Amino acid sequence: MKKTAQLDAKGHRKFGILDSIAYAAGDFGCNMSFALKSTLIIFWTQFMGMTSELYALLLIVVQVWDAINDPLIGSMIDADKRTYKRNKFLTYISVGSIGLIVAGALCFVPWRSAPMIAKNIIFIAGYVVWDAFYTVANVPYGSLLSLISSKPADRASLSAWRSIGSMIGNMVPMAILPFIIYDENDNLIGERVFIAALIMGVMGFIAFQFMIRKTEIREDIEVKLNEETPKFNVFKAMWNFLKNRPAVGATLAAMGMFLGMQGGTAAVTVVFQSYFKNAQISGVVQVFSILPIIFFTPFARKMVSKFGKKELSTFGAICSIAACILMVVLPITPDNKGILIYVLCQLVNSLGIGIYSTVSWAMMGDAIDYNEWKNGTREEGVVYSLHSFFRKLAQGLGPALVLVIMAALGYVEADEGNQVFAVALNMRYLVAGLYLFSAVMQFVGLGLVYNLDKKTLAKMNEELGRNTD
Repeated sequence: MKKTAQLDAKGHRKFGILDSIAYAAGDFGCNMSFALKSTLIIFWTQFMGMTSELYALLLIVVQVWDAINDPLIGSMIDADKRTYKRNKFLTYISVGSIGLIVAGALCFVPWRSAPMIAKNIIFIAGYVVWDAFYTVANVPYGSLLSLISSKPADRASLSAWRSIGSMIGNMVPMAILPFIIYDENDNLIGERVFIAALIMGVMGFIAFQFMIRKTEIREDIEVKLNEETPKFNVFKAMWNFLKNRPAVGATLAAMGMFLGMQGGTAAVTVVFQSYFKNAQISGVVQVFSILPIIFFTPFARKMVSKFGKKELSTFGAICSIAACILMVVLPITPDNKGILIYVLCQLVNSLGIGIYSTVSWAMMGDAIDYNEWKNGTREEGVVYSLHSFFRKLAQGLGPALVLVIMAALGYVEADEGNQVFAVALNMRYLVAGLYLFSAVMQFVGLGLVYNLDKKTLAKMNEELGRNTD
C-alpha cells in the first residue's frame, strides 16, 4: 500500500528531510557547472596558448559582466508578473538547468589551432553564455528558500543542507578530475576537459530536475509579485551600503577570501605541476582541506549561539593568519614531507575559512536588519546585490592580478607543467602569500569593520522585536 504524505493546515506536504535533500540537490547542480571554473586559467593559458596578460584582460572583461549580470537577471525575474503552472522560480531554474547541459562545455572548446582572435571570441562568448544560464538557475534558486517554508528552523535546515550540497558538488570533481584531465607529465588534456564539462552538465541537469520535482512551495508569492517597488537609485543605494558597517565588513571579508583563494588557483596548480611534480593529487589535497569545514558545519548553530557570529568568524580569521604565516616560514620542500606540511597548514587555514563561510550569509542577514535598525528601511535587494557585485569583482580581479604577478615571477605558459625550479619555488611562496593576504583581509573585515558582536546583535534584535529563538 502506497504511503500517504502528511499534509499541513494549508494542504501542503509537511516539511521534512525530503525538502532539505531536494534543496541540497540544487546547489549540487550549480556546482557541477561551477566546479570547472578553476580550470579555466590552466586550460586557456597552457592548453590553448593564450598569454597570461591577454587572459587576465579578457577575464576582467567577462567578470565585470558577471558582476553586473546578477542584478540584471535578478531584476528581470522580479519584474516577471506572469502566472506559471507551478512556480516562477522553479520555471526559471528549469530553463537554466537545460542551458547548463552544454553551456559549461562552451568555455572549454578545445580548438587549439584556432587563430588568436577566434580564441578570444570563443572565450568571451562561451563565458557569457555560461554565465547567463548559470545566473538564470542560481538567482531564483537562492530566492526559493524563503518560499519553501517561513519557519526559522526549517530555513536553518535548508541553509545547512545547501552547504552540504555545495561541498559534495565541489569535492566530487575536485578529487576525480585531476586524475582524468592531466597526463603522466602533469600537462592538461584539453579534449578531456571539454568531455568532462558535458558530463557534469548532464549530472547537474539531473540534480536540478530532482530538486524541481521534489520541492514543495508552501508560501504564497502573489503579494510579493504585485508589490509596487520604488525606483532604484544607484548612487543612493551605494551611499546607504557604504554607511552600513556590517555589510561593508562582511563584503571586505568575502572579497579577501576570493582575491586570495580564487586568485591563487592557477598558482596552486603550477605548484603541484612543477614544484611537487604531481598534479594528479592536487584534487585529493584540496578535498582534505575541505574536511574541517565539514567537521565544523554540524556544530555551527550551537557555537554561534554560545560565542556569536562575529566573535567566532574573527577567531577563524586569526587561525587562518597563523596557518598562512607557518606556510610562509616552514620548510615546505618538494617532496612528500613538504606536501604533508602543506596539507596540515591548509587544514588549519580551511577551518578558519570554513567558520566564516558557514555564517557568512547569516551575517549579511544581520546587516540587512542593521540597516532597518539604523535607517528604518531594510533594502534587502540593494544590500544583497551590491554584496554580490563586489564578490563577483573580486572573483575576476583576483585571478587576473595573480596571473600578472605570476608572469612577473617568471611563469611561462608554454612550459605547462615543466616550469624551471626557480619559477616553481616562486609559485610556492606566492600561494602562501596570497593565502596570508586573504586571511588578513578577512580579519580586517570581520574583526575591525563588522560591528555586530553578540551583545550589540542582541540589543538590535530586541529593539526590532525579532524572535531569536
